[in-house]
Amino acid sequence: MKAELEKIVPGDDKPVLVAYQMSLPYLEFYWHHHPEYELTYKINISGKRIVGDSYQEFSPGDLVLIGPDLPHTWVTDKKIKDTTCEFVVIQFSGSLFNSLSGLNEFDNIKRLLQKSKYGLHFKNSRLFKEVILGLPEKTGVEKFTDLVWLLEQLSKQKGTKLASAEYDISTAKNSEPRINKVCTYVEQNFAKPIRISDAAKIINISPSAFCKFFKRATGKTFSDYLNEIRIGYACYQLIETDKQISTIARSAGFESLSYFNRVFAKKKNSRPREFRSEAAF
Repeated sequence: MKAELEKIVPGDDKPVLVAYQMSLPYLEFYWHHHPEYELTYKINISGKRIVGDSYQEFSPGDLVLIGPDLPHTWVTDKKIKDTTCEFVVIQFSGSLFNSLSGLNEFDNIKRLLQKSKYGLHFKNSRLFKEVILGLPEKTGVEKFTDLVWLLEQLSKQKGTKLASAEYDISTAKNSEPRINKVCTYVEQNFAKPIRISDAAKIINISPSAFCKFFKRATGKTFSDYLNEIRIGYACYQLIETDKQISTIARSAGFESLSYFNRVFAKKKNSRPREFRSEAAF
């Protein structure tokens, strides 16, 4: 699998620190990496997060620090209407702290950045929300000092490592860019029957090789990933429409209502009818 190299700012003279707030209708699967560190904060959105071989759900307030060249992506359901995805991204070069690396005062930040090579998730993002939201508006020294404060505070938190220690970053970023093709295909066709052999043909490998490739790339089996996409769409339909559950199951790609109910209960710890009732309050 190859994650695409993201060019953060065009040109050879790009700044060593950028911070911006974005608003998009949805986040599509875009598996990529870049040489900068990245601190990303999701303001109001939920979805799936893949960092290396870690595959997890995320919710508003999601705060993650990504180390250099670690492949990652965040995905939301593009079929959910009348919503915008608001998030803040802070990206900085490791060279930003080169001249300060010998100072003992920066030891905590150095350790934090070293740990970020596999990605770090922080639970108490509310403690830093004000500073994060304000960073895109700051300039010059003020932007730098706010980042230093933020990293120092995060170094005191117990961040959860995302990618496993066995994850090979060099192999992930240098192999062919196949995962984007597969996941884009799934997003566009999940309502139809999709077999593993269908997905394997997209990237011209055997079904057995595909299963190993996909699990290694995302931390999920292909069938589980497909069910995650389908259940996410079904949840939206249960909340936003009055359609019968059997109709929703078919529109989400489940050929059997019993199988839909079984998968839904496993993913959501609730039955579809209960989920709909609880969401109404």
